[in-house]
Amino acid sequence: MCIYSIVVPAYNEEANIRALYDRLLAVMEPLKETWELIFVNDGSRDRTLEELEALAKVDNRVRFIDLTRNFGHQAALSAGLAHANGKAVISMDCDLQDPPELIVEMISKWREGFDIVYAQRLNYRKDNFLKRSGSKLYYRMLDKFSDVKIPRNVGDFRLVDRRVLETVNNMEEGSRYLRGMVAWTGFKYTTVDYQRPDRESGESEYTLSQLTRLAMSGLFNFSIIPLKFGLYLGILSIFMGICFLGYMTWDVVIVGAKYEFFKFLVVVLFIFMGFLFILMWLLGEYIGRIYNEVRKRPVYLVNKMGNFEGESVSLQHKD
Repeated sequence: MCIYSIVVPAYNEEANIRALYDRLLAVMEPLKETWELIFVNDGSRDRTLEELEALAKVDNRVRFIDLTRNFGHQAALSAGLAHANGKAVISMDCDLQDPPELIVEMISKWREGFDIVYAQRLNYRKDNFLKRSGSKLYYRMLDKFSDVKIPRNVGDFRLVDRRVLETVNNMEEGSRYLRGMVAWTGFKYTTVDYQRPDRESGESEYTLSQLTRLAMSGLFNFSIIPLKFGLYLGILSIFMGICFLGYMTWDVVIVGAKYEFFKFLVVVLFIFMGFLFILMWLLGEYIGRIYNEVRKRPVYLVNKMGNFEGESVSLQHKD
């Protein structure tokens, strides 16, 4: 077992592999302690795999896991965490927006006795207004309504102690939101602040739909806000219905206006029908997630691995 494991999911990151390795080398070598670097190739369509294979040949501390296809960031990260051997495990992105130099400070906090060290962003990237606003709103909602305290403005750049890692690895849920899963463990944590730089090369592979799915995983897996949302809408719809009916009744009795009976029904049904569809959608989200968990599909499939002693390089899966 080594002291540190660094886990890096990579999807179409051929331009950043070497640069990240060089910067990590400059950070880790002065520590004079054992470490390993695990890349997870998440079905890249460029030369990412070739870069990893070449790197693994010149440095046996570099290992790689090649997934059969693109399973998504959280699944790829889960694959790397499942094969990490370190006493302290650092996860980070491959796009150089998670500065490797921050690892020294994270390790220092770990040695002080913290089981989890989050890298907390102080700034937002140069995204469009809609994306920045949506991100801020999401973190506020997650902070307010989540059953688990998840620090704001933290991503997957963090250090976790071995016992935290083993707890997370033993969680069998298929719809994975690792930020929430790590926070759920309840171990002692702290944060280190940093200014997140812009991507040096390449384009972000996170689409709006992927970001939305990730956000929904956080909200649905770690909060009951959808159920509360349905309750509030139900109360609101009943209140609005009573107000409309009250007004129409007052208009008929006091003012003397005449309404045909079907108009009363239309008002009531129109209001309740809209909210009924919303509540059905929320119910469907929960049923869909239960269905995914019951199926017990693997979180990821491994095509081959490099420099893992005593382990097969054939197709493997995790249940």
